[in-house]
Amino acid sequence: MNKQIIHERIDSLRQTIAAQDLTAIIVPSADPHLSEYLPEYWQARLWLSGFTGSVGTLVVTADFAGLWTDSRYWVHAADQLQGTGISLEKLAPGKPNHIDWLAEHLVEGDSVAVDGNVLSIAEQDRLLNAFDANDITLITERDVLADVWNDRPALPAAKLYAHDESFVAQSATSKLAAVRAGMAEAGATHHLLSSLDDIAWLTNLRGADVDYNPVFLAHMLISDENATLFVDNNKVNDELTKSLADSGITLADYDAVQDALSALTPDDLLLLDPSKVAVGTLSNMADDVGFIEQMAPSTLLKSVKSDADIDHVREAMRQDGAALCEFFATFEQRLAAGERLSELDVDSMLIEVRSQQPHYVSPSFPTIAGFNENGALPHYRATPENFSYLDVNAGEGGLLLIDSGAQYQNGTTDITRVVGIGEVNAEHKRDFTTVLKAHIALARAHFPDGIASPLIDAICRASLWQAQMDYGHGTGHGVGYFLNVHEGPQVIAYSATTPKERAMKVGMISSNEPGLYREGKWGIRIENLVINTPVANPTETEFGDFLHFETITYCPIDTRLIEPSLLDQVETDWLNDYHSQVFAELKDRVDGAALEWLTERTQAI
Repeated sequence: MNKQIIHERIDSLRQTIAAQDLTAIIVPSADPHLSEYLPEYWQARLWLSGFTGSVGTLVVTADFAGLWTDSRYWVHAADQLQGTGISLEKLAPGKPNHIDWLAEHLVEGDSVAVDGNVLSIAEQDRLLNAFDANDITLITERDVLADVWNDRPALPAAKLYAHDESFVAQSATSKLAAVRAGMAEAGATHHLLSSLDDIAWLTNLRGADVDYNPVFLAHMLISDENATLFVDNNKVNDELTKSLADSGITLADYDAVQDALSALTPDDLLLLDPSKVAVGTLSNMADDVGFIEQMAPSTLLKSVKSDADIDHVREAMRQDGAALCEFFATFEQRLAAGERLSELDVDSMLIEVRSQQPHYVSPSFPTIAGFNENGALPHYRATPENFSYLDVNAGEGGLLLIDSGAQYQNGTTDITRVVGIGEVNAEHKRDFTTVLKAHIALARAHFPDGIASPLIDAICRASLWQAQMDYGHGTGHGVGYFLNVHEGPQVIAYSATTPKERAMKVGMISSNEPGLYREGKWGIRIENLVINTPVANPTETEFGDFLHFETITYCPIDTRLIEPSLLDQVETDWLNDYHSQVFAELKDRVDGAALEWLTERTQAI
């Protein structure tokens, strides 16, 4: 983006701040549903700063502009912010976040504005706790950007559609009953849902309002007797309206949720997730209505997939694996023929082969195809304005990291593989094998049923830590069922908190994705999806039930990048067994060059 435009937008924002007698404004990466991926209408932080990462918070005062983001984006953000007048503020242990910075630099009587429509209740609490001690005023009733962002895009208007009934194991009626049971257990009379994946799961509907995630903009208010879906009625046809009504769900306009909440009385108790409901959504509600703040029952319910769901996901993984065989075979043939390929070609080729598979809908996130130093940026994305060719000099080699996935009606996929380009060296192989050892350690792990998911992260990192190596992102995230590729509540990351909701349960699908990133050189990540599965025929039973992971991603791991001497026999056996399974699952789904590629890449080492 033109850096001069960024300067002009920040200057215009400063003029508006001054005119409204404000000291500072916070612009988060959020929408009224606290989504990870945002419709263009809510991408204010991107519009103001030019920073394209999915996580970041912008703070602007009369003489300061700073953007806080985590280590996944530091190199990326530094490049995009250079020359804009916006400083990069690194989120890291021991360093102040944007709330700490404001509390330290502002004085009594100052005021900070943030649009309440994109501010979670939990974040508002953190701001108030920091500001009250210094008598700093927090203002959430104003959308300051309304006076600055004159060409703001419209809200999305994609039509809703039903999740193919062939892949739906549980009716909306039964899901609603399960949510009401959770409400009753919590003692709630009403429950407000704003998180889009929860609403899509609960209604068995899907949409296209948010890139990569098949969800739609909506809120939902549930009581013992009524359930109302607040959505743009133009998106819902008569057939879906009837289907919802048959499930006990009525429709109301998207913007009517605030008025509906205003009807609650002091006798009511509203259950909501403070991290997934925006302050602005509650703007018309009486102050004396009671709250129960906890994770939404649907978040826990949808994280545990049914046996039927898992069978469908396994099939989606086989389809995805077959598509990847086609991709890699063609990719290697084109490189061998001397064709000059780029990171952008990788993206388009992946979409082409996946779109030929049954039930394909879209990518599940923007493809990360990073060659050499670009691969060292965990959330790198090639664009027509900024990409690399896969070029190496004679006798030299490089590493291409490919993190990609797809949305199918029968499952959501997410996989990372690394490819050697040219002559890979001993250092490449050492790093790759060290990451592979970490991946295998978690893939083989046994752990108590119900353990807090962050606690098992150390199992994966142990071999890297032994070599004094590490990586800055989590090891695993939950994955939805034809829903968000990043789904809670489980997360495999030692830095995460360990509330009871993050317990590992049978039927959860997660990623296993350790990595290693050498800035300016290369990045390595090996990612498969895994299912929490009970240990079959346990040798011990007096210590409780134990789980292990079933790996359900079917795609070879490139053995040409391995230094075999660094693997022990158990690790070698795991890899060979995995490749035998991959071959068995995919051999009848591919032919020609793809079958030849699969056969060669699954040979035992």
